[in-house]
Amino acid sequence: MIDHLGINCTDLSRAAAFYDRVLGVLGHRRVLDVGVAIGYGTEGPDFWISTFEGVGPNREVHVAFTAPDAATVRAWHAEALAAGAESLHEPRLWPEYHPGYYGAFVRDTEGNNIEAVCHTGDS
Repeated sequence: MIDHLGINCTDLSRAAAFYDRVLGVLGHRRVLDVGVAIGYGTEGPDFWISTFEGVGPNREVHVAFTAPDAATVRAWHAEALAAGAESLHEPRLWPEYHPGYYGAFVRDTEGNNIEAVCHTGDS
């Protein structure tokens, strides 16, 4: 059900130092660092920390739900909009994450960044 989870941090360097240590004890490591976001896991990034300009005390959470294919990602995005979500990113391939990453992002009714994603490479 959950593909990955992300939290936002006011001090990314401090948070990275913390998660480098505590996740290392559990056998996880940094697997991707894109400057404003760092992904941790064992093989791929399952847990993300990130920051953005103006991040405050009540920060959004990012949750990505697994979809079986790109058609389902598109259907999910349409349904989310119909249910009152704000579109953050239309469904598309995200090759900067990895080849075959197809996802769509919305802001839910509580202000969280919610995503549907598949890793099949179809569009």
